[in-house]
Amino acid sequence: MNEGTPLSQIRQRIAAAAKVARREADDITLVAVSKTQPVEAIHAAVVQGQRVFGENRVQEAAAKWPPLREANPDVALHLVGQLQSNKAAEAVALFDCIHSLDRPSLLTALARAMDAEGRQVPCFVQLNIGEEPQKGGCAISDLPALLSQARSADIPIAGLMCVPPEGIEPAPFFAFLAKLADDNGLAGLSMGMSGDFETAIMLGATHVRVGTALFGGRSTA
Repeated sequence: MNEGTPLSQIRQRIAAAAKVARREADDITLVAVSKTQPVEAIHAAVVQGQRVFGENRVQEAAAKWPPLREANPDVALHLVGQLQSNKAAEAVALFDCIHSLDRPSLLTALARAMDAEGRQVPCFVQLNIGEEPQKGGCAISDLPALLSQARSADIPIAGLMCVPPEGIEPAPFFAFLAKLADDNGLAGLSMGMSGDFETAIMLGATHVRVGTALFGGRSTA
């Protein structure tokens, strides 16, 4: 891998943050968020060794990923954006992991889709960690009930996910998410994006979702 590429630089930053936290860099999954990016940019990252990608929308992923997956069967695709219940079946068929399970109605739709598709897709429960009314995510007080319902429905829970409020130091939110995961016996923590993934790693992130720092600004084409 070319040491001067954005991907190599991000991997070096992940490794450095992991070392400070006395963690293994290999325990941290870089989810390359390729939303709005052209196939050419994704292919370039695949050539450089990236194997886990994230998309925000089912429709966009369905339009561009099937040929990429066929050509690169070892690539994993994660849904990192909000998911409508009526897109659950498409999401289960297309994605290898879902980071945005946040309500009972979506859980029911996903359980039905997984049964129909015959595949179990690991899900992160997205928490509204900053209790922001305009943002998606399960309310903190509703987490135990949603986890119980997921386990009853045999939905594999990978861990917890959050997007901290903008313009506020993210560390306390990451630390709180880590505590909630620990309290509920969950190992996975999907937290940290381009501007704060090193802080997230210091506080236990197992998955960091990096788009802009990897691909540059979003394509509007």
